[in-house]
Amino acid sequence: MFENLNDRLEKAFKVIKGQGHISEINVAESLKDVRRALIDADVNYKIAKNFTERVKEKALGRDVLRAVSPGQLMVKIVHEELSELMGSTHEELNLKGSPAILLIAGLQGSGKTTFSAKLANFLKKKKGKKVLLVACDVYRPAAIEQLKVLGEQIDVEVFTEEGVQDPPGIAKRAVRHAGTMGHQVVIVDTAGRLAIDQQMMDEISTLKKTLNPQETLFVVDAMTGQDAVNTAKAFNERLDYEGVVLTKLDGDTRGGAALTIRAVVEKPIKFVGIGEKMDAIDVFHPRRMADRILGMGDIVSLVEKAQEQFDEEEAIKLQKKIAKNQFNFNDFLSQLQQIKKMGNVKDLMGMIPGMGKAIKDVDLEDDAFKSIEAIIHSMTPIERENPAIINGSRRKRIAKGAGTDIQEVNKLIKQFGDTRKMMRMMSGGGKGKMASMMRNLQMKR
Repeated sequence: MFENLNDRLEKAFKVIKGQGHISEINVAESLKDVRRALIDADVNYKIAKNFTERVKEKALGRDVLRAVSPGQLMVKIVHEELSELMGSTHEELNLKGSPAILLIAGLQGSGKTTFSAKLANFLKKKKGKKVLLVACDVYRPAAIEQLKVLGEQIDVEVFTEEGVQDPPGIAKRAVRHAGTMGHQVVIVDTAGRLAIDQQMMDEISTLKKTLNPQETLFVVDAMTGQDAVNTAKAFNERLDYEGVVLTKLDGDTRGGAALTIRAVVEKPIKFVGIGEKMDAIDVFHPRRMADRILGMGDIVSLVEKAQEQFDEEEAIKLQKKIAKNQFNFNDFLSQLQQIKKMGNVKDLMGMIPGMGKAIKDVDLEDDAFKSIEAIIHSMTPIERENPAIINGSRRKRIAKGAGTDIQEVNKLIKQFGDTRKMMRMMSGGGKGKMASMMRNLQMKR
């Protein structure tokens, strides 16, 4: 995400790094490269020009403290302006209403149906809401079936009236059904077209007037760059929606839409789609996104993802086992499963400050732990419980069962032993330091 922009900005900051002071000349040279980086990321020229002018004004108007280099100050100012450009603060969904109605709009192919299901899953799991999905894309043959399949995956009811081509009527009946069945949120998936046309706009406008939703969210494919911004503007002029959703932000996108859509339509980005899985959705935080763009990581989001998988009772049991040196391969496998649930390994590592550049060219697939899991699954229950009994002959059998060589098994067992020693050391004085660090991170949210 934003790797090219991050590289270009880093090169731009090198111009001013090592300078003893900020001057109009070195600022102008650095910002010329910043402007080029933004335009290359598909940011509108006028917005990029205004952005660099604001940065220049702030940079020349500040005194550089002895403890802060000109380069550090420039990064800080660019960070402030990027956050401001994207909206400064996160804006929550409005879920007031009985039920709260969320209307999802956008062009065909933008990811509306998938996002509708992701949002339902998000509200169910993280907000504890009972959600109803409503299939109002009655023209695309596979749309209703797609929503039904996704609803089944996340165990959320989907309201459909197959064969009926009356989206406002379907939506009204769905809301009545939601009231009867105690659903707290209704998410209405609507029809799109390959391009903006009068029929689509009339239909979505009628739906909005009929439902009077708490929020209308405009879903746009981030990979379409400035076209995404132009489409968002056209929809907003007709619908006056409450928020934007950027999908496919994990793809081959230059990021211009994420940076400029707020400035053009003056509506907040509320969510970003970062993959195909039903939990691959992130709440949009402008400051955290600015951190990622500038290669600073996103440790707060990483902590939040870890806490979602954190089971306090299990952690206490695990801590006792570590203290008694009883941590085994079953526990190790359980920890791997929790890490996998947090998301793509490379994305997670990129959230650690300084790690993004280090792993840029490293190939870390979603199944990065596959070989480790195969080796552990090839062990007998007794071997997993008592790693010390795994001798040479057992290692040969485990390697054969896992479809690998004995060197890989030896390497894993050594790494496991080193991990167990480190965890036991941390279970003493290190534990308090870790807890303190986690508390401090939470206070920064």
